[in-house]
Amino acid sequence: MRYLSRTLAAAGTLLFASAVAAQTVYNTVPSDDVQYRQCLRYAASLYEGGKEPSPIKGQTKEQAWCTCLWNETPDEFSGNLVKFSESAKGKRVNKICEAYSNWSD
Repeated sequence: MRYLSRTLAAAGTLLFASAVAAQTVYNTVPSDDVQYRQCLRYAASLYEGGKEPSPIKGQTKEQAWCTCLWNETPDEFSGNLVKFSESAKGKRVNKICEAYSNWSD
């Protein structure tokens, strides 16, 4: 009986930890960040469906995607986040952010 209780407790803990990891929320982007604002404008002009709700409470798909890009690019990056996501170097980050925002082709 003790073994069964420990096994169930361990399984429950693992399940809870997995659910928490799947709901990762990124750092909040400062409201006056130039890169983030540029990302939102550029994404709105290039892609469709960005105004739809994302899985992240209170964010559209554009906002969630740009938030992810802003957090996933290197700190020293100072260019256009959307152009970076379309580059060969940014493809991995783009896949992560598309999944995060539930915004893919």
